[in-house]
Amino acid sequence: MYDYLLGGKDNYATDRAAVEEVVRLAPDTPFMARENRAFLGRAVRFLAESGVRQFVDIGSGLPTQGNVHEIAHRVAPDSRVLYVDIDPIVLAHGRAILASTPGVAVIQGDARRVEDILDDPEARALINFNEPIAVLMLAVLHFIGDEDDPSGIAARLHKAMAPGSYLTVSHVTADFDADRRVRNAGAVYEKATSQITLRSHAEVTRLFDGFELVEPGLTTLSLWRPRPGATLPPGADRQWCYAGVGRKLD
Repeated sequence: MYDYLLGGKDNYATDRAAVEEVVRLAPDTPFMARENRAFLGRAVRFLAESGVRQFVDIGSGLPTQGNVHEIAHRVAPDSRVLYVDIDPIVLAHGRAILASTPGVAVIQGDARRVEDILDDPEARALINFNEPIAVLMLAVLHFIGDEDDPSGIAARLHKAMAPGSYLTVSHVTADFDADRRVRNAGAVYEKATSQITLRSHAEVTRLFDGFELVEPGLTTLSLWRPRPGATLPPGADRQWCYAGVGRKLD
């Protein structure tokens, strides 16, 4: 569905039908998908410029264009990137797409079982978890219900990460959903493989327990370090997706 929202071709009729229903209820959904992608670009650039050379993108989707390795390699060509996704189709296509790209690997993994990701032999061969890494979970944790304890997932990642590592998150919210369009659009996902859990600013902030949020803290997508001179879209401070980057100090 996300691929279709971004104008990609790796999607199915059921994905397209579901997206069209979401867009009917929340017409700004394609814009928000693009803003999420733009946040990814700014965050990875910031992380690479801050000295990070190892990236683990959990829930990555298909690595096609404008992805983590492309952005990181522009800043630091020696960056290593591990893509992780639960979908076996992503695994097969991702490996085919990236077969000739050095310093990049794709593995199958479930965000709810981070220990399996961290212990994966291919992950261990590429990523040194004793050195700082950047873990990215963009538009992922809202697909994890409270019963699977997303804060606990973040805490287990924190424990495994070396000091100087970063956690990057974007997460949908209903904090500004006065007309219920976000709640109604989210209900479409009840028919999908994974349902959406909308969380408040305070709940998303708790995902960063143990991390120090870098400036400007937890904001909406467009307000997280916009490019100098960029024109902010109308309602940038009331978007229905939060974004933040936290650093582990010790």
